[in-house]
Amino acid sequence: MQAEGQTRQAIPPVMYLPASPGGGADGEPVEIEMRRLLDGRVALLAYTALDRLADCCGTEQPWVLYKTDQLDELNKVSPYDVIVIDQPLPDELRRDAQ
Repeated sequence: MQAEGQTRQAIPPVMYLPASPGGGADGEPVEIEMRRLLDGRVALLAYTALDRLADCCGTEQPWVLYKTDQLDELNKVSPYDVIVIDQPLPDELRRDAQ
């Protein structure tokens, strides 16, 4: 049940996840980037659109497209505590063209 005044956000069928540079080249597995939060939890950053990923992480941020219903499988091989959606990164962590 939804509380009065709250809007329900639809979860898209796919999410754009920041990846480490060079991952996936020559058949290497792609490494999904995670971030440690101030409270010690590990966060999976996920973006609902490619333009949001570029706006929040920088125009040079490598990424992978992941099916939302497969994020539990990702958690088994690369554990995370929380999923953070469409969160801008601080300037010092962004990958922008120089």
